[in-house]
Amino acid sequence: MPKRRQGFSADQRAEIWRRWKAGQSLSEISRALGRVPGTVHNVLSSNGGFVPPARRRSRLALTPGEREEISRGLASGLPLRHIARKLKRAPSTISREVARNGGASGYRASSADSSAWQRARRPKPCRLAVNSKLRRFVERKLQEDWSPEQISGVLPREFAQESAMRISHETIYKSLFVQARGVLKRELLKHLRSRRTMRRSKLATTAGQRRGQIKDAICISERPAEVEDRAVPGHWEGDLLAGTNNSHIATLVERHSRFTMLVKVAGKDSANVVRALTKAVRKLPRALRRSLTWDRGTELAKHRELAIATDFAIYFCQPQKPWQRGTNENTNRLLRQYFPDGTDVSAFSQRQLDAVALRLNQRPRKTLGFTTPAAKLQQALR
Repeated sequence: MPKRRQGFSADQRAEIWRRWKAGQSLSEISRALGRVPGTVHNVLSSNGGFVPPARRRSRLALTPGEREEISRGLASGLPLRHIARKLKRAPSTISREVARNGGASGYRASSADSSAWQRARRPKPCRLAVNSKLRRFVERKLQEDWSPEQISGVLPREFAQESAMRISHETIYKSLFVQARGVLKRELLKHLRSRRTMRRSKLATTAGQRRGQIKDAICISERPAEVEDRAVPGHWEGDLLAGTNNSHIATLVERHSRFTMLVKVAGKDSANVVRALTKAVRKLPRALRRSLTWDRGTELAKHRELAIATDFAIYFCQPQKPWQRGTNENTNRLLRQYFPDGTDVSAFSQRQLDAVALRLNQRPRKTLGFTTPAAKLQQALR
């Protein structure tokens, strides 16, 4: 006889969601519960990784104690009106309760309470399911690689007079991750920059990488105050975005506008990186060539040559603190939508990289009040 698959109890499911919300991985949760990761994944994916809200009994609903009183009253042969007066309930409430749960002869308090708890599940229809105009707008913007937060942010501006054209970014994510809703097609998930299929906890994290040392590096702590407050354009952050087969792309992000440049490099060695960056940066107006902040990667060991050729003042983050180039780190995460892990980025031409950068620069950013980086930079140059 085949062995039945063991399910999770209500307490075990609650423990899974508690650990998931705390930021634990599938492996950590499965080890704690003594189960294989696949079974834990099934529980989490059924709700798209969103922790289900705790269910509460309505204050108007009959309580288990009241149902026990009904059961005892029926067993004693009491009329329904007498039971209703005793419980201070309407006679029609008691009549419906008894009729839908087996009648006077078949009524059982425990089964009646369980059935009522199940019937109380009345999920509201998703806003995207009932508003086709809103759904089409969301679908179109997702296909243009907009994030749910960007879509939600521009709706009040695009449809200022239509209050029905509003939706939170969390609702969009739920409609993508919880396919049981049947609203947004699963194919749209590929347009999310993270390519995830489930919501992850905000507490989930990964450790950073240790980077090398740079000779004669000027520390970020010596960077002028005007760089920190982002008031003046022309200050950049840079890094290498890695692909398979030891392939790399140089990424440059302007701090004031979040404008992004992608530069094809022939190799990770400092000579190739500095040569490619010099060629790209020289195309910028001098007003946009003030400073560059890099991490501790040895690809910029020849930073003096780059500084002389471009008039850049070059600063380096402190060891093991890549968050000091937060703008560039965030942009590299955005770029993973176009260059996911496992991609050989050497296959992309400079023209293709320019097209990706253009697409990114024409997407509205929440931090810019949903203005695009391209528009923000153009305003700064006027």
